[in-house]
Amino acid sequence: MYERLPVLAAALWWGSLSAIGFVAVPLLFAHLPTPAMAGNMAAKLFAAQTYISIAACACLLVISKRKHAENPEQWAQAAMVFVILGLLLALLVQYGVAPRIVARENLRLWHGVGSGMYFVQWLCAGITLWKTAKQGS
Repeated sequence: MYERLPVLAAALWWGSLSAIGFVAVPLLFAHLPTPAMAGNMAAKLFAAQTYISIAACACLLVISKRKHAENPEQWAQAAMVFVILGLLLALLVQYGVAPRIVARENLRLWHGVGSGMYFVQWLCAGITLWKTAKQGS
């Protein structure tokens, strides 16, 4: 079970980003009566997803440290760069960009910045999932 934990954590991270960002939030804007209502709910979903990202990345970092100590050749350190970058992006979006979007401060700019950072985080999670699944096989 322990050897499969990195794949599960990476899958949860990538899957939650995919489900929230590319399915749930667009559906909110398509089906709720006003963009303001959809935006408020989207902010809550993105906040919840940030906590999933933090937990998954923390799990991956702890496991990578243990695996690297046991066998430096076994765990690809390059994957950890993507975990750390993804974690930093999640924190920056949640605590730096999202408050500006919620305050409707230069909405077009901050929404674009946040969307770009979210997409890069999604790529980091996907690369991490790919690398951890490849190592598990």
